[in-house]
Amino acid sequence: MTAEFTYAPPTTPLDILHVDAALIMVNKPSGLLSVPGRAEEHRDCLITRLQGEFPEALLVHRLDMDTSGLMIFARSKAAQRHICKQFENRQVAKTYVARVTGHPEQSGGTIDLPLIVDWPNRPLQMVDYERGKQAVTHWKVLSKDADTTLVELHPETGRSHQLRVHMKAMGYPIIGDRFYAPKDIANLSPRLLLHAEKITFIQPDSGTPVCFQSPHPF
Repeated sequence: MTAEFTYAPPTTPLDILHVDAALIMVNKPSGLLSVPGRAEEHRDCLITRLQGEFPEALLVHRLDMDTSGLMIFARSKAAQRHICKQFENRQVAKTYVARVTGHPEQSGGTIDLPLIVDWPNRPLQMVDYERGKQAVTHWKVLSKDADTTLVELHPETGRSHQLRVHMKAMGYPIIGDRFYAPKDIANLSPRLLLHAEKITFIQPDSGTPVCFQSPHPF
């Protein structure tokens, strides 16, 4: 986190979208950590809040603190293993929506740029063709206004900050991105305009596909 950053997570109630015997679906707000940070002031996070109501809740995956949207939590070790395996095997389909500056010339495409942690500036990531891990994002334009574009993003891989770095590398940084966007673009919004809007995976108990959606708030 940048030196001038102060962690002030939102105090809104938990937005629980679905509960069954195997899992809990939660709509994470922007500005709240998924898991506790190392510093004492970073202990407040989504899983800690959720475990106050569901003590058995287990982490399956994460969203960046600045990103809002759908997160899956398991209610048993077996369900956690089942869903984590789906992530490992790329069987989970995720759809994000972002608002970026400018207007892409094409209506969609694929970004294939390998990523690695920018170690002196961690947690920032960077493109590195020699040492980076494969990172693939499919994108398409949803709508345009005078100065910005709403895009739909489908990450094929799940690298840290993948969508943020890929959009910046394409020349269209996400509005409100305090890590990767120029300061004037970062300051256009008090939050990162990136939202995990839709997720599809196999329900561990039934073995059938399930799909959850949470419309983007911007």
